[in-house]
Amino acid sequence: MPRAQLFTSESVSMGHPDKVADQISDAVLDAMLADDPYSRVACETLCCTGLVVVAGEITTKTYVNIPDLVRETIREIGYTSGDMRFDADSAGVLVAINKQSPHIAMGVDRDGAGDQGMMFGYACNETPELMPLPIQLAHRMIEQQAHVRREGTIPGLRPDAKSQVTVEYDHNRPVRVDTLVLSTQHDPMWNERQGDLKKQVIEHILKPVLREWWNPGITVHVNPTGCFEVGGPHGDTGLTGRKIIVDTYGGMGRHGGGAFSGKDPTKVDRSAAYMARYIAKNIVAAGLADRCEVQLSYAIGVAEPTSVLIDCQGTARADEGKISDAVRQLFKLTPRGIIETLKLRNPIYSPTARHGHFGRAPYEGQYYDRVKREHRGGKIEFFGWEKTDKAAELKKLL
Repeated sequence: MPRAQLFTSESVSMGHPDKVADQISDAVLDAMLADDPYSRVACETLCCTGLVVVAGEITTKTYVNIPDLVRETIREIGYTSGDMRFDADSAGVLVAINKQSPHIAMGVDRDGAGDQGMMFGYACNETPELMPLPIQLAHRMIEQQAHVRREGTIPGLRPDAKSQVTVEYDHNRPVRVDTLVLSTQHDPMWNERQGDLKKQVIEHILKPVLREWWNPGITVHVNPTGCFEVGGPHGDTGLTGRKIIVDTYGGMGRHGGGAFSGKDPTKVDRSAAYMARYIAKNIVAAGLADRCEVQLSYAIGVAEPTSVLIDCQGTARADEGKISDAVRQLFKLTPRGIIETLKLRNPIYSPTARHGHFGRAPYEGQYYDRVKREHRGGKIEFFGWEKTDKAAELKKLL
């Protein structure tokens, strides 16, 4: 990236219609895994005005009351009033579930990948979380919007929201935040008071998130259309897997062919993308590169990856071929190895469906209490793929 380039990333809130669909799909997955860790789940959700459709291919030994689970998830998100034309109590729920294809199952049963495909992971040293600054700030703005909405700090906010962050880079290093956009759904009370709402958003959402990155010269847009009363699934149809760049690195790193939500860990679309992030993050944490992108690829029914690529984008402090050899030595890259390393048969997925899959610890979501009880001392650590426990070994090998 040459001198004085602007780069932009966006995030969307838990109340965005596509994210509503993602959270429902992952809630179904978690409910299955909670009782049957070997459930095979591929769950898709569509939501629109007054309606949720849950479909997919699921093979499990447990039973889940999906309509009740859907309503619980919608209520947790914050759609609790009929005024929004989509709420937990009145939305209709249709369920169309079949079993997993036996031909796919044959490959998975012998520890092969559940499908072919290529997956990417990315890390960089721009933030303490080793994430690109634009997407990290965009996620935290949305997280803060949810917090002030639930706390009532800004009255009348509703669940749907979007953020966008533009950062100026100088020779690949972030030097200044240039532009911020936050569109937040709201009650009618703000329809004629958008100026007052903007001041509240700057004070309670933007400044607390940006901290040292805040400066008075930032261009700020809050609800640039002038009003955002109609939103959520009433304002736009939501579908699982339609926010894949929000889920990963905001466009800074590449994305493979598949979405994440609603898929159990035998689907390498999800599990191998998590492993690729884990590898990239440990490479950067070891000081072997400032930026690292990892590509893994798989063939259906085959256990070992068909390729492993380490691309440090000109920042490597060791030979990339040797880094790749060390990665193959230290990391288990078969589907079974990934699942065991990252402990992916647990009901951990609902929190990932909001505020990004990477660069964060679990959000206090639907299965937080259960997972918390299973950890020593009642503490929740970062997701397994966010740990840097292999950095010292990588550094030693190289």
